[in-house]
Amino acid sequence: MRNALRAEWTKACTSPGLPALLATMVVSMVALSAAVAAATDPLPGTDLPKLGLTGVLLGQAVVAVFGALVMGDEYATGLVTVTLTAVPRRSRVLAAKAVVVAGVLAAAATIAVAGSVLVARLLLPADVVAARPAVGSVLYLVLIGLLSLGIVTCVRSSAAGVGAVLALLYVLPIVTAAVADPAWQRHLRQIGPASAGLAVQATGADLDIGPWKGLGVLALWAAGALLAGAALLERRDA
Repeated sequence: MRNALRAEWTKACTSPGLPALLATMVVSMVALSAAVAAATDPLPGTDLPKLGLTGVLLGQAVVAVFGALVMGDEYATGLVTVTLTAVPRRSRVLAAKAVVVAGVLAAAATIAVAGSVLVARLLLPADVVAARPAVGSVLYLVLIGLLSLGIVTCVRSSAAGVGAVLALLYVLPIVTAAVADPAWQRHLRQIGPASAGLAVQATGADLDIGPWKGLGVLALWAAGALLAGAALLERRDA
């Protein structure tokens, strides 16, 4: 496992696109959070900590691409054959990739969330620093990266995997909002990976699902995708 982790870490550090994606995530998240905070005149009762973390809505797309490329690039270039020859236990390869993705994204997301909180605090003087929305946002981004890694392992295509993840993150909430029945609409928000996971940012009392329960729903999505990916990786030829 140690050798597999070292190999995956080396790939992540030396790939020309992955470090640039992380930098893009940090800059885009902080920039969007700053723009929203500067342009908003919050009304009484506005959830300011959540408002200051608006950049997560953009950063999650970059994270999804990052998680997809970690596995998808290997299928696109044929490097996956070399990887699985060097580490015949395929589940170990996926586990090593998941650990590296989680570690790298946790570090980058911490910087991005801290920057977003800082600019929101400067631009929204009435804002208060709340630990749960900030920590939860970091965990949310890490889980999105793992969800993307699992889905791409299943479909073996970066483009298809990213499309599926972005549909879950952006299209599913739109479809949910169009549902006429309020009870079904609430139920769909409780089980959707984005709507449930982002509940961790909210500080209000009227929530469809508890903050940590919502993040748990996203964790189940990520775990399910990784388990499905591991099963298919073992069964199929490289």
